[in-house]
Amino acid sequence: MKLSARDAAAYFRKPDPKATGLLIYGADAMRVATRRQEVIAALVGPGGEEEMRLERMNGAELRKDPARLSDAIKAQGFFPGPRVAFVEDATDGLAKVMEVALGDWAPGDAQVIVTAGQLNARSALRKLFETHKTAYAVGIYDDPPGRDEVERMLSDAGLRDIPRDAMEAILALSRGLDPGDFRQTIDKIGLFKQGDPAPLSVADIEACAPLSVEADLDDALHIVAEGRSGEIGPVLHRLEAQGIGPVSLCMGAMRHFRALHAAASDPGGPGAGIARAKPPIFGPRRDRMVRQAGEWGLFRLEKALDLLIDTDLQLRSSSHAPQVALLERAFIRLAMMVKR
Repeated sequence: MKLSARDAAAYFRKPDPKATGLLIYGADAMRVATRRQEVIAALVGPGGEEEMRLERMNGAELRKDPARLSDAIKAQGFFPGPRVAFVEDATDGLAKVMEVALGDWAPGDAQVIVTAGQLNARSALRKLFETHKTAYAVGIYDDPPGRDEVERMLSDAGLRDIPRDAMEAILALSRGLDPGDFRQTIDKIGLFKQGDPAPLSVADIEACAPLSVEADLDDALHIVAEGRSGEIGPVLHRLEAQGIGPVSLCMGAMRHFRALHAAASDPGGPGAGIARAKPPIFGPRRDRMVRQAGEWGLFRLEKALDLLIDTDLQLRSSSHAPQVALLERAFIRLAMMVKR
């Protein structure tokens, strides 16, 4: 049977204990692995592996020993409880082996959990599970987790009664981070807030979330984008002393101004454009960049990007001109540009 995306999330949390098996497939190995871990934990519990109620094998091993899956399904363990035979990295070449194993399956046998990469509609493995009466198949795609799933993850991490602005920041993270990184970030926030009765704030999230650029570099780029030309020299020399080179600074500036350009050119306005940015931008930094995009406008941002591209080419050329001085001149020109 084929599980829809809507039904799949509920099934992963509470799988059918009487099912023959489940195929989870998708191009993103991390997303597939996350779902596989969830469903296996729901079936055998936290002590399933220690109690030898979980048998693992990969596709290559099964191709060499096709009987291993059937043996794992029928084997009886020393400990009572449901059992799982898990096959990782399966391919269509194992469809016949799977067909035999599922055909021999009987109530009380280990449930078969299979993971695979991207499978098209003609896949023999996918068809086997989708047409089976008591087995399931679900495709994992690049869609970000829904609000219900995010709220469940927050609850599991001990985070409840989330204020609206903090929830918006969390949802922005869910859209911009890989699923594994997002889950780790939620766990990190949960540990960060452990024993703290204060409501979760955007500042708490920013303290735990992975940043797209170094904080000091971020401050320098805001100084440039806000036209504070008098502060550029000191901040550049401070960053140089920290080991951040002119090329890295220039690349960071291009990322920042490209984000402003995308925001300024968005049909929904700068706010909508910043909301679509990846990695996600939230909190005070988001508000700051929305203001910057509005002040610069599309035309001046295009000129700013042209200047930064030219500067980058000069920094990477064989010119003997002092690189810090080249970058400082470019940043000052940018800062003066926004004041016109």
